Amino acid sequence: MTERLTPAQTGRAAALLREGALVAFPTETVYGLGGDARNARAVASIFEAKGRPHFNPLICHYPDAEAAFADIRADDRARRLAARFWPGPLTLVLPRRPDCRIDLLAGAGLDTLAVRVPAHPAALALLRAAGVPVAAPSANRSGQVSPTTAEHVLAGLDGRIAAVLDDGPCEVGVESTVLDLTGSGPVLLRPGGVPVEAIEAELGPVGRTLPLSAAAATASLRSPGMMLSHYAPALPVRLGATHAAADEALLAFGAPLPGAAVVWNLSEAGDLREAAARLFAGLRWLDTVGTARGCRGIAAMPVPETGLGAAINDRLTRAAAPRG
Repeated sequence: MTERLTPAQTGRAAALLREGALVAFPTETVYGLGGDARNARAVASIFEAKGRPHFNPLICHYPDAEAAFADIRADDRARRLAARFWPGPLTLVLPRRPDCRIDLLAGAGLDTLAVRVPAHPAALALLRAAGVPVAAPSANRSGQVSPTTAEHVLAGLDGRIAAVLDDGPCEVGVESTVLDLTGSGPVLLRPGGVPVEAIEAELGPVGRTLPLSAAAATASLRSPGMMLSHYAPALPVRLGATHAAADEALLAFGAPLPGAAVVWNLSEAGDLREAAARLFAGLRWLDTVGTARGCRGIAAMPVPETGLGAAINDRLTRAAAPRG
């Protein structure tokens, strides 16, 4: 049985991490499944609990930028971005330092590491109390919809992990933006909580990469969140819906389409921040309620590509991708 802890029990959660146990905890993006990133057994347990392929790297979380820079080689670009966006939903992929403390499996055996400083008081308190770098992917079974509440975590991982630190729903609701700084120019590996436009305002043009199929990913993943099929409910997802059938569940944005069996509106006002925060909860709800009502799938209305819309559309594209 997984312990359900409150922020008042952060000391207990930190002790579990130091002992090598797994603790799910809230960040501003989604709930993460944390383990001591220096501890080979703890890191392996993260992959086991999630059913995550070992070629898919993890993000390491730190209480501040200097702690992160102790494990990676940070250039001027990294320091500028850290000063601008940390704590916050931005992950940087950089070369490991020769004296890097992080277990190699956390980086899928690569010579790079994905690092970030989360902007959530409970997460930062836990990281400071634990005193160790924490490797943490999203706290769900691999490939399924990411969790934004402790209830979502327990639905998939109850009994598989030691504890979940419950501090309510996540504010941003989609994972961090991942930026590769290992080359001469920055490359966006995954859109997320920091819009790429904000990064380009700081660094200039940012390159793009495409999601990878499972076959291609085994040799090519530079960071988490790059696989094509991901964030997927059990029901199939149909993108760009301009109509809804009576046997479909509708993921709406703005004024909802008529005719669907059930509706979850990301934002009636068309607010992208609200939509991002409600995305994963909506996919979970439509999957559960839609399945119970015999729906054949989820129809997703179009979302603008600007700002956080890029991250929302990225997650929906992966949710709709062929599986297996």
